Amino acid sequence: MMASSGKVCHHSMMTGNLTTGELALEPLITCKLCLCEHSLDMMTTLQECSCIFCTTCLKQYVQLAVREGFGSPITCPDMVCPNHGVLQEAEIACLVSIDQLHLYQRLKLEREVHLDPCRTWCPAADCYTVCQMKSKDSALPVPVDCPVCHLQFCSACKSTWQLQHLCQNSEPVAVPPEKDVLINGDVDACIKQCPVCQIYIERNEGCAQMMCKNCKHTFCWYCLQNLDNDIFLRHYDKGPCRNKLGHSRASVMWNRTQVVGILVGLGIIAIVTSPLLLLASPCIICCVCKSCKSKKKKQSPSPTT
Repeated sequence: MMASSGKVCHHSMMTGNLTTGELALEPLITCKLCLCEHSLDMMTTLQECSCIFCTTCLKQYVQLAVREGFGSPITCPDMVCPNHGVLQEAEIACLVSIDQLHLYQRLKLEREVHLDPCRTWCPAADCYTVCQMKSKDSALPVPVDCPVCHLQFCSACKSTWQLQHLCQNSEPVAVPPEKDVLINGDVDACIKQCPVCQIYIERNEGCAQMMCKNCKHTFCWYCLQNLDNDIFLRHYDKGPCRNKLGHSRASVMWNRTQVVGILVGLGIIAIVTSPLLLLASPCIICCVCKSCKSKKKKQSPSPTT
């Protein structure tokens, strides 16, 4: 159990002060995931952010993150965690089985190699070796030597490197930033790459508005256009992706009504609170001035007698 030492010591001190015949009542802590109260021995505290959850909920969360995270860092399950904590590998090992731990380690390595422009996998069967590239420019094909099987292959197409090697991927495809253009892909394919981090994403069902779990980028599944700032989903009102969102017109209008309602509510709150802030500003300034004067008096040397 990874409960913090400070809380455990505090708990033992409270029970140690009880007289003979009194019942030792353990303090109950509320889990932020299941919203149930548990004793301290049923809780786990994360090392990086000190957030505390019941061990049962944390195990279910980590197991799901391993299966669906594709090797991404497993963050604290608290969405408003002030420290944005990330679970350490030792913590993950205590919460999942040995098979799931090996799966997470393998997916993590594959993700790191995929995002590293200086490393690639050897294409030889049953080799599974990470090879270093000679050039940092991933747009140009270069020969790569495998240190294990000694295969020399092309960094772009992964075929055997030969003299005067002609690679079909030698010229990168330029994609206009504001046009609906796919990168050598089928519009209706079930597996595509994220336009930002290039990680592979599989779409089984649901709407066409996709969010990458790795980089949190939102895009259209059909044309890969950026939808990070399209809160009203206007992208599906015209163009080649018109009416291909996957939701009914009523659900789209309801989503837009909710967004407008939130914006109007924030505007009303700002209008209502602004006069109150203006009225309270003299009191705030007065309190600040008093505190400054008191600090100056404390810092000034006392007169000698």
